[in-house]
Formats: sequence, C-alpha cells, structure tokens
Amino acid sequence: MAHAHCKAHKKKPTKGRGEEEERGSEVSEEVSIQKTTMMRAQLHCLCLLTLYLTAGYGQERKFSGPLKPMTFSIFEGQEPSQVIFQFKASPPAVTFKLTGETDGIFQIQPDGLLYHNKALDRETRAVHKLQVSTLDVYGATVEGPVPITIEVKDINDNRPTFLQPNYEGSVRQNSRPGKPFMYVNATDLDDPTTPNGQLIYEIIIQLPKINDVMYFQINNKTGAISLTLEGSRELDPIKNPSYRLVVSVKDMGGQNDHSFSDSTSVNIMVKENIWKAPEPVEIVENSTDPHPIKITQVQWNEPGAQYSLGEKEKLSTLPFSIDQEGGIYVTQPLDREEKDSYVFYAVAKDEMGKPLAFPLEIRVKVKDINDNPPTCPSAVTVFEVQENEDIGSNIGTFIGHDMDEENTANSVLVYKIVDQIPKLPKEGLFLVQTYSGVVQLAGQSLKKQDTPQYNLTIEVSDKDFKTLCHVEINVIDINDQIPIFEKSDYGNLTLAEDTAVGSTILTIRATDTDEPFTGSSKILYRIIQGDSEGRLGIDTDPHTNAGYVIIKKPLDFETVAVHNIVFQAENPEPLVSGVNYNTSSSAKFKLIVTDVNEAPQFSQRIYQAKVREDVAVGTKVGNVTAKDPENLDISYSLRDNTRGWLKIDPATGEIFTTAPLDREAESLYRVQVMATEVGGSSQSSIASFHLTLLDVNDNPPRLAKEYTGLFLCHPLHQEGTLIFEVTDDDQRSFPSPHFSYSLVSESSRNDWEVSRVNGTHAKLSTKHTNFEEGLYSVPIRINDGGRPPLEGVVSLPVTFCTCVEGHCFQPAGHQPGMPTVGMAVGILLTTFLVIGIILAVVFIRIKKNEGKDTVESAQASEAQPLRN
Repeated sequence: MAHAHCKAHKKKPTKGRGEEEERGSEVSEEVSIQKTTMMRAQLHCLCLLTLYLTAGYGQERKFSGPLKPMTFSIFEGQEPSQVIFQFKASPPAVTFKLTGETDGIFQIQPDGLLYHNKALDRETRAVHKLQVSTLDVYGATVEGPVPITIEVKDINDNRPTFLQPNYEGSVRQNSRPGKPFMYVNATDLDDPTTPNGQLIYEIIIQLPKINDVMYFQINNKTGAISLTLEGSRELDPIKNPSYRLVVSVKDMGGQNDHSFSDSTSVNIMVKENIWKAPEPVEIVENSTDPHPIKITQVQWNEPGAQYSLGEKEKLSTLPFSIDQEGGIYVTQPLDREEKDSYVFYAVAKDEMGKPLAFPLEIRVKVKDINDNPPTCPSAVTVFEVQENEDIGSNIGTFIGHDMDEENTANSVLVYKIVDQIPKLPKEGLFLVQTYSGVVQLAGQSLKKQDTPQYNLTIEVSDKDFKTLCHVEINVIDINDQIPIFEKSDYGNLTLAEDTAVGSTILTIRATDTDEPFTGSSKILYRIIQGDSEGRLGIDTDPHTNAGYVIIKKPLDFETVAVHNIVFQAENPEPLVSGVNYNTSSSAKFKLIVTDVNEAPQFSQRIYQAKVREDVAVGTKVGNVTAKDPENLDISYSLRDNTRGWLKIDPATGEIFTTAPLDREAESLYRVQVMATEVGGSSQSSIASFHLTLLDVNDNPPRLAKEYTGLFLCHPLHQEGTLIFEVTDDDQRSFPSPHFSYSLVSESSRNDWEVSRVNGTHAKLSTKHTNFEEGLYSVPIRINDGGRPPLEGVVSLPVTFCTCVEGHCFQPAGHQPGMPTVGMAVGILLTTFLVIGIILAVVFIRIKKNEGKDTVESAQASEAQPLRN
C-alpha cells in the first residue's frame, strides 16, 4: 500500500464533469453540491491517488475496477489517508455510498476512491465487513450493496506477558526426568498463526547452579518444567531444599532480533522422595498361615498412581502381588530348598500407563526351617584300606547332605557308627569323627586273608532327623611282591632293516604274586637300555601280563646295526617300604639289523622354481639333491621333458635351460627327476620339478577374432560406430589390460577416430558422413602399455553398403571360378545339342532295326510250304 501524503494540489478534469454539462438544468442543486465536494476531494488527494496507481493493489493486484465483491489485506498500524481501491461506476450511477463496520475509519469518495483515515488495529477488529453501493443523481441505488472485506494483517506490536509475575511449584527428588511437574504460561495479543504470536520459553537462570549443571529444563513451546537426567539423580532436599528459576518468553519464535520478551520468577521446593525401595524382607518357608500375607509397602509421591509388579527373573509363577495402595503380598507358601530368594520390581504408572519413576527393586529372602532330613551320598559308599595299615590311618571321609540352609543349626550333621559286619576279628575296628565324617582304622591292622570286606552302618543326624547310611570297606592287598621274568635272556633276534613298523618281533613274560587284577599285580614293561632313538615299544596284555615287543620306528642298518636291549617289569602301584626291584625284574635280548639295499632318497618330493621366460639358454633354474642310504654315488636324469627345455647335471643335480622358454606355450613346466644308484642294484627313485615361467611382454596386441562382417549402412545419416575386441597373448595385468589406440595414416585420421571402451574393447567411429559405398580397410595401431611396451598394427575391414531391414545387401558379382551369364547360356545350349544328337542317333537305329526285321519276316514266309 502507498505510504505518502499529498504535497501539492493540482486541478484534474473528471469524467463526470462532461456528463453533468450535457444534462444541464436537469441536475438539481443537491447534485451540484456533490459535484463540488467530489472535485475538492479529488484535488486534495491528487498526489495520493497518483502514488496509489503506481504502488497499491487489491485482491487481483489491480488498482481500479468495476464494483464487485472484493477482499483487501492491510497491515495494522499504517499511517492514515491510505488509498485502498478505486471503484468505477457504470451509468446511470454517479456516486458511491459506504456502509457496514466502518468504525469511522473507512471512507469512500463520490468517485469511488476507497481509503482509511486512521491507523488500523488488528487486536481491536481483525476483519471489517463493508458494503459499497452506487447511486444515481437522485440518490437511488443503482448497484449494490456489494460486500467488501477488509482483513487487517498483524504486525508485531504486542509483547508477550506471563500470566503471573511469580510461580510456585514443588518436585520430589528422583522424579522421572522429562515428566512435567509444573507449567508457566504467557500470552501475546498478536496473531498466533503468525510468528508475531509464536512464543518460545527458556530458562535463563537457575539458582543455585551446582557445578554449572542444569537440574531443570523447560519445553520451549508449552512452558512445561521438568527435571533433567542430572536433576533426577542429584536433587536432595537436605543439601538444597529450594531452587529459583528465571524463565523468559520471546515472540517471533525467538528467531528475530526485534522480538519482544518477558520474564518471570519460578520458585521450586524440593520434597523428599518417598518412592524408595523397602528394606529386604524375610519370609519363613512353608508357612501355614492364610495367604496372601502382606510383607512390605511402597508408595508413590502423589496419590492416584497405579502399581504393578515386574519380574527380574523368569519364573513360571511369581508368588507375589501388589494392591493399588502399594501393599505387597506373598500369595502362597514358599520353599527355601526350591528357591531361597526372590528379586522383583514395583512399578508406579500414571493414568496413561506411563512410568512415573524408575522401578523399585524388592528383595525377599526365604528363611529356613529344619524340614529336611539328612541324606546319604549314595546307596553304598565304598572305601579301600590296605592290609597292615597303621592304627589311626584315615580310610576315607563320609559326607552326608542336608537340603536345609548351610551354616545354620538346621544343616549341622553328626556321624556315628551303629553297626559293623562282620565283627571279626573283633568289634569296633573302625570309628568316624563326629562332625567331619572321617573314617579311621581304630582297633588293629587288617589282613585280607582274614576278612577281605567290612560293612558299616553310619547314623547321620541333625537336630530333628536321623538317617542310616551304608559303607563298604574293602581290604586290599599291598604291593609287597615284585614282578619276576620267566627268563633273563631272550637270546638274539635278527631282522631286516625294512621290517614293517607295527610288527611284533618278540613276546616276553613276567609274573607277580600280588592280588590279581590290581595295581599291585599289573605289570608294565619299559626298555631301559639299548634303544636311545625309541625304535621299539612294549605293549602289555591286561589279562595275561604278557609283553609284546613291537617296532615303533623304522630300523636302520646304517645307523645302528646291533641293539643290546634291556627291559624291566614294574607295577603301576608303588612298592611298600623296604621292597625294591632287582635283577629278577629285568631281562635282555640282542637285536641284529641286516642291511637291505634301498633306493636313493630325495630331500623333498616336489621341487619348485620360478624364472622369467626370457632367460638366456644355459641359465641354472634349480637344483635337486638325493642321498643313497648305502652311500653309493647317484646319477640324475630327467623324464617327461616333452619340450626339451631343460637338462640336468647327472652328478650335481643342477638343472639348466637348453632352449628358449615360452610362457604362452606352457606357463608351468613339469618334469620328473630320476636319481639312480651308481653300482649296486641300480635302484632309483623319482621326484618332481615344477618350473613356473614368469611373463615377459613379448607378444604385441592383436584382434581377438577375425572381423569380416563389419558394415555401416550407406548413406550415413549420422556418425557411425563399430565395437571391436583386442587381446594380448601375454599374461593379463590386474584388474584389466591398458591398451591404447591410434590411427596409423593421416588420411584415416581425417575420416575416423578410435577410442578405448574398456580393458578389452575399443570403438571405431566415423568423423563425417561423406563416405562412398564400398570396402574400407582402417589401419589401427594398438599399444599394450607393457614393460617394455609393444605395438601391433591391425587392419579393420569396414563395408559401407545399402541396408535392407538392418542387414547389408550386396548384389552378386562375378567371382573367380564362377561362370558368367553368357558362359552359362552357352553351356546350356551345348547340353541341349548333345542331347538332341543322342536322341537322333537312337531314333535312326530303331528305324533300321524295324526294316531289317520286315525283310527277314518276308523271306521266311516264302520258304515255308502252304498247308491246309
């Protein structure tokens, strides 16, 4: 809208003036007065109207127009005398009339100029409903009233204001962070749908502010105040019972430097948190009182909370419940031996089902009663005691069990022997420690020959229960006898050095008179002399105690030809004091190893080497070594040297090249090396030699295939493109070859261009469309980018031809070896002539044969007599 005042008055003719002159005397005095008034108003606002016509606009962005329903938007607070719109009247209307919610602000000139004479205030009235009518010279309504709507647009001319200068609130310590406990509110008279009325809240001061940490936070849109995570943890009414906040509010969404603001004080009292975990609860197990039984209580800081229990452990059934006053109950008798403690949670939620704070941990311990009798460790407990054991020796420890709580009077066990079977040689041969359960030999030493087994009955009791348990005591023989060999010398044994590993070469035997099938009588054999390399071993038969001497490692005549073996028999159970092994527990034999002529042995089965494919002839590429067990000389030779690339020094095993190598022909060259004894039985052995050829860039690039069918349709309507593939017989580089392309001749470069597509393909393109029909050979130079780089020149044939349905059409022409059309016609005529001659000759011969047959027939008739 225009914002200018008139500075000068100039006369300006009006459209209505000429019309009035034509009417003459028909115009009344009242109309004359209206005309005079209209002229004065027009003169008074001449500058204003001019500015309006250049800057103002209405609903349709026009400055003037016919009378019709319209809506105008005007910012509040503008200076008065602002033009809104110029309405144009249609005859016979000569003047305008304004009615409605003008509030003394809006006026219209007789010529239809609508304006306001005072600043608008949206907060007083946001929309003005006006009506405009047109009148004729007699004051009668010609058109209208037409509704005109004036919308007053808001400007930020009101500051936000808090509803209270001070706010009071309270919060419990450990309240849930982010849950509002109070609100502050501010209002702004500006339009709330615009930034002018959009309010942003902020806490600008917190007193006290400990360690520069904010304990409170505010929702910047709603004014809701809640605790931060730190505030939920740190608030303590004993340390700081109250806090003071200064909260500000800004309009314009807080994003404008020209926004208005207000502030208020908020006083917050910190109350003690009564939402606390109760002390651990003890419940006596197997209670016979009526259930449920209340065991503890929790309470939220405010009334109206909804309580529930949550499980920490996964149980089939949680034997606890909670009522809506926070009372916690046990719902059934508990068994400590089944579960001795419970941990679960009490949860408080609001009416929307959201948690009010962190859950409280509830701990319940089940108190033990003596409701379980002692139990035996097993149906029969078995101990062993050696004969001749000293009096007071511990035989074993008998441990009973009690399911009641450990380290209480309910689980203290007392042991007592109440029976001994047999009572030989006397009763009371054993005793048991009252609280430890240690069983001891009490009366005298035992003899297995007298009684090999005793059965005891032990009473195990706690303060209320008794249980009888059974113990079996076996008297075992002591190891007081040593193994004795059946003979001390097993003589000589001769074996070839190639005797198979695992072979049993000798059986030895010793006896032990201790109790059979015990550790005292079981015999273990070991070699104590003559086999430092561990080539032999001895296995024992568990049933007969026989020993089997076996070969564990190959024998070797060249290393040791004669073994003087000494072995000893021992028991796994230690001998009793005063008894020792002697010469009766050892024996010997002599092992004589005979020589066997063995083939040479290579140091490894496969020898490998790498070499560049361009090495000079005669280069050493590897070496093999073999050794003959009999220390004979060895001669080396090659087998399967199919390409004749290698030779070997027969004496040293060194391998040399004898011809140029070619990786493209064979990248891994395999030969066999034979090592043969010189002299003796000429035994031999074979190893493999693998030679890996490393690539050298010695092959120029070439076309991957023969291209004979490349064509472009003639005439060209646009530049043509052909794709071709290139390869290189050398080893490809990773990830792809680096071929580069260029045209060989200057003339080719005028007509063609070549470029790389990828690692293996290139593109040949025409540079113009002026090609004649026919065959073109395009020479292309290809560089492989190797080290050193190699180039190859290929000729790519391209045919320009007439195309039919996308295929090249070429009329058949004369080709070497093919007859021409004239020749074909001559051959055809000659063929017909020969056929005619043959038919004529055949026809003449047939005629001659028919004439001859007629003459002969007549002569025969004449020679025959007439018959009746």
